[in-house]
Amino acid sequence: MIKNLLFKVLLLLSITGYSQTNPAIISWLQNKTETGFYYAAGNPTPIANNILVNCQMVRYSDNWVYVNATGIPAYKVGPFTGDGNTNNAGNQNAIFKIPLNPTENTGTATPTTAGNIGIFINGVAMFDYRDGVAWNNTTNALCGGPGRPTCPGGPSATQAWNRDAIVAERAGFDCAKGHPAGTNYHHHQNPSAFDLDLKVLSTICNLYDADGLYTINPSKHSPLIGFAYDGFPIYGAYGFAKTDGTGGIVRMKSSYKLRDITVRTHHAGNVDVSDGPAVSATYPIGYFREDYEFVKNTSDESYLDDHNGRFCITPEYPKGIYCYFATVDEFHNSSYPYIIGPTFYGNKVAAKVTSVDETTTTYLPTTGANDISLMNTEIKVFPNPASDLIAIQVLGLLSNDIKVELFDMQGKLVMQTKILKGQTIAYFDVEALYSGNYLVKLYNDNFSQSRKVNIVR
Repeated sequence: MIKNLLFKVLLLLSITGYSQTNPAIISWLQNKTETGFYYAAGNPTPIANNILVNCQMVRYSDNWVYVNATGIPAYKVGPFTGDGNTNNAGNQNAIFKIPLNPTENTGTATPTTAGNIGIFINGVAMFDYRDGVAWNNTTNALCGGPGRPTCPGGPSATQAWNRDAIVAERAGFDCAKGHPAGTNYHHHQNPSAFDLDLKVLSTICNLYDADGLYTINPSKHSPLIGFAYDGFPIYGAYGFAKTDGTGGIVRMKSSYKLRDITVRTHHAGNVDVSDGPAVSATYPIGYFREDYEFVKNTSDESYLDDHNGRFCITPEYPKGIYCYFATVDEFHNSSYPYIIGPTFYGNKVAAKVTSVDETTTTYLPTTGANDISLMNTEIKVFPNPASDLIAIQVLGLLSNDIKVELFDMQGKLVMQTKILKGQTIAYFDVEALYSGNYLVKLYNDNFSQSRKVNIVR
């Protein structure tokens, strides 16, 4: 009882008295000039979509922050080839209204639903585990989604066995693990590139850039990557071992486990439901959300609660706040429930709106503050030596654009590119260069780093 009371007091202290230092105001990646790119199937050359990337405006009042965003990320998207999805990501022209003072829901927890359940800091939509497909035990077949009959009761009806998008639609995700619903590009899971996982589950990055919102770095606290529709922050996969901010950096772990079942006749807790298909190669364990059960861990604080979060001290919230985590397993593969769910911790009050109906202040970010963190950013240049391609990768999340230039040892500029905020990687094609040492320089107005690289023939 005393521990629970302390939790609530710390939570209240952490979300009051912020004004424009509130992370829910200052953490969005803003952009008014750069436009995005997408890939068409089989073509590794990106195609311009002429849509502004990231967020275009952030306004706030005493109680709300309003974020204008296209829903298009700075990293290249596509192609999308799975389960009948042939759409491209499109401009959502959205305004998201998010509470600045989120509150715990002390009543019945609100379930996550299909569609937006949160927003990443680049303005890209966040979905829960589901993909709108379920099992119809009357027809003994899948229902919902492109090319299938509507599920009993309609798209919004609750079904006994609901398909997990991460497992079932993996072949249709792009390299950043995203895809569109209609034209609404979104992530159901941790938005770090498939090719950067310790165990690679998709070969989509073999032809298309291995990019995403951030790069998982097990040695550092993961960045703040978004906000749920209850207003509480969402972090990447790693955090402090203890809720008081001590214990070193560890992977935050889901407390949901796959059930030991071979037939689908009951939910966890032995709840009798309409039968689903037996576990098989076609419908493997984990194919449906109901294949999981929550197993509470009371001895290890790095295991999360049933909402996939816990109270945390973080770099952005030194007084502490309730946080969700984009969970992954030991191989950095996405781990159910992936981000939030199946219910929200707080009161779900955020929404898409068509206009702002109160007096607000526009937040204009200052580059200098974010560049301080860049000085400690880990940057990899590989392979080294190189013969045909050099990759420059930021480990973590990039909050400001940086220019990337390649010089020979006489100081001559040979090539140049840039990594935008919300991207992680850039490339130089060096096949035509002579053998020898070169210098990669990364910089902007307040930041500079250099790396020596050797090109061999």
